[in-house]
Amino acid sequence: MRRGIAAGVAAALLCAAALTGAFGVLLESALRAHGATDRYGSAVAVVAASQRVEAARSGNPDQSDPRPLVERARVPAAVADRVRAVPGVTKVVADVSLPVVTADGAVRTGRGWDATALTAVELRAGRAPSADREVAVDAGSGRAVGDTLRLQVGGGAPEPYRISGLVAGGSAAGHDIWFGQRTAQALAGRPGHADALVVLGTKETSARSLEAAAPGLVVATGADRGDVEHPEVAAARLDLIGVCASIGGVALLVVLLIVTGLLDMSVRDRTRELAVLRAIGATPRQVRRVIVRETLKVAVPASLLGGLLSLELGTLLHRFMAGQGVLPPGLGLALGPIPVLGALALAVLTAVGSAWLAARRVSAIQPAKAVSESSVEPTRLPRWRMVTGLVFLAVGLGSATTAFALGGQVAAAAMGGLVLSLIWAAALLGPWIVRAGVAVLGPVMRLPFPVPGRLATDTATASAVRLASVVTPIALALSFGASQLFVQTTAVNATRTQAAAGLRADHVLVANGPGVPRAAYQAVRETAGPDAVTAVKRTTVVMKVTDQLQSLAAQGLKGALTNLDPGVKAGSLKGLKESKGPKGLRGTNTVALSTNVGSADEVGSTVSLWLGDGTLIHPRVVAVYDRGQGFGDVLLPHDVVAAHVTDAGHDDYLLVKGEADLRPVLDRFPGTHATSAGQYSAALTEQARRQGLPGLFAVAAISLFTLIGVLTTLAVATASRRRELVLLRLIGATRGQVLAMLRLETCLVLGTGAAVGALVAAVTLLTFGGAVTGLSALSVSPTVCAAVLGTVFLSGTAAVMLPARRMLPRRRPPRIA
Repeated sequence: MRRGIAAGVAAALLCAAALTGAFGVLLESALRAHGATDRYGSAVAVVAASQRVEAARSGNPDQSDPRPLVERARVPAAVADRVRAVPGVTKVVADVSLPVVTADGAVRTGRGWDATALTAVELRAGRAPSADREVAVDAGSGRAVGDTLRLQVGGGAPEPYRISGLVAGGSAAGHDIWFGQRTAQALAGRPGHADALVVLGTKETSARSLEAAAPGLVVATGADRGDVEHPEVAAARLDLIGVCASIGGVALLVVLLIVTGLLDMSVRDRTRELAVLRAIGATPRQVRRVIVRETLKVAVPASLLGGLLSLELGTLLHRFMAGQGVLPPGLGLALGPIPVLGALALAVLTAVGSAWLAARRVSAIQPAKAVSESSVEPTRLPRWRMVTGLVFLAVGLGSATTAFALGGQVAAAAMGGLVLSLIWAAALLGPWIVRAGVAVLGPVMRLPFPVPGRLATDTATASAVRLASVVTPIALALSFGASQLFVQTTAVNATRTQAAAGLRADHVLVANGPGVPRAAYQAVRETAGPDAVTAVKRTTVVMKVTDQLQSLAAQGLKGALTNLDPGVKAGSLKGLKESKGPKGLRGTNTVALSTNVGSADEVGSTVSLWLGDGTLIHPRVVAVYDRGQGFGDVLLPHDVVAAHVTDAGHDDYLLVKGEADLRPVLDRFPGTHATSAGQYSAALTEQARRQGLPGLFAVAAISLFTLIGVLTTLAVATASRRRELVLLRLIGATRGQVLAMLRLETCLVLGTGAAVGALVAAVTLLTFGGAVTGLSALSVSPTVCAAVLGTVFLSGTAAVMLPARRMLPRRRPPRIA
């Protein structure tokens, strides 16, 4: 392998190993990470409700789809009596926590007094709180026993609480406010329930005995205790595993595509040399061994270095996601040798496999024909490649048709497969695409540049198979990058436009802390009128969509429904306030679905879904609406949502119509303020944009690798043409004509790749817009498109012209090596 080509192959493999290893770092972190056992460290076990739901697949009942729950699933406190009877158990603490807002708007954590047994919290003065309006606070707060605090807690208005005691110690004592145990359970909104039952005991305490005493509940020991203490970590782990698996799979396919094309080109560059080996008696196996051995010499060190660099790249990716709030603080980074070894193995195996496949054609040539065939490039596609390419094309177009027909979540899930299918079709049918590009662009180039244009079109036609290895990564970079980028901007734009069009209120009340207190809703009703206020409580529900569990954004509504217009297509939202629900559920047993997850035919039917804490309900569909991006895919009665969330005392926002003076209400509730519907829509847009940043970061990393692959492939392709370029000089072409030919040929190749990439991206975006967000929401920035195309053309031209100028010096006469 020539030195320049070996450097290009090494650079591609290094980047490939670094990219795949970085996603491996995130995947290992997701698999190994557990929440920190800050307060539960002294427990032998923690009894809690499951924080995920599972449902068997229709076609395969042995397999199930797990989905995490974002709300805290509570445990009946009465279970503690059975757990205390287990041998070895010394104490069971019913842990309860709730948000508290002080008079200055600061947010603190309220806890039940029994939880002082979990940390080194000691009573320094006074006594433990026992009455409804008593609390204990940190001794360093500057307060004294008998002082009064105004606290906003449990969704009520700020009320005075008497300090009954002062405490010291504990990792979070300065931020905690302690209530009586029963008071804390009542204020948390679920009397008789606890967040978890923390079991203190001896080494003789048996986990199996605890499981028998608490059937249907989870008994967590060891590191799993931290997942109960910080359920957001466990939820993020499942989501991160899915993201890493999907994006890592895409990255692996991209790596395979680029490295295969690059190594195929490097082997083609040595066709004459390898053919001579066949002519002098080397067997096909010996030829393949030579190629594989030389590839290993390049692949192993480059892949090892890339694997080591993946640790730093994975760290940066993890830090970025944590900084954007996508990962909870408790989900730490796990660095180990597995991602490095995995990246090394994948890169080396890909390189060896690609080199072996590329060597098959040369090694299979008959010795008598070896030298003659080495001078002629193949012009016809193998039958297997043609058939496979047409199959991928059919699959891609079929995915687009299915997405258009079904829409919603099915269409959104089909986007990745749609892009990859069309790209693989372009890769396999690359020579046909190159010839089509020459047929279209060739006459245009020959008009202003007759001689260089004719040379460019003739060489491109004769080398269509070789140039296909260059066109494919260009199309891949542009189509994949543009599709993912503009799908994200389209989704954000849809959120903005749908929220702006659907919010009919004059004011939106929000809060800096846990939310708008439930008492504020009644206060605004008294000020602005009962028909002017809507309370909205956000949550996430789990629902089976096309035989797969999906986590869906949901909102609970109460009050005047005229303040929002989600674009009802069938039925009526009034049904959310009519029929009474079953025993055990407050409010109504109805639901409205967006067109992303439901259809007009479902109005009047019953669906099954899991609420935020895992409670399964079977509500009746009363409406189907369009604006799912702006209002979530599920609308439920407010009381149904509030009864099954972590914080039942606060709403996410209030919609208020009219010009009533709300300042007295805002002054009464610390941290609450009013904004306009437009400003609130802008805040939703920013939130949606931030949620999509990690995906865009991953797409940027994959696109950058693809661009590096494009430049490396172009440089290798140019370096492999030294004999051809020198021969053109010897038969009379000037240096300027040869360089002009290369420039035009580069424009032809880049233009063809850009056209294919733009076509694939257009099909993807039109499918997404037509099936999910609506074509009017498409958001494609011309400036970004121009910048991306300019980067590809400038860097691609440089990758071709720099080695070409070195191979064609001005003063030295041409000579074939």
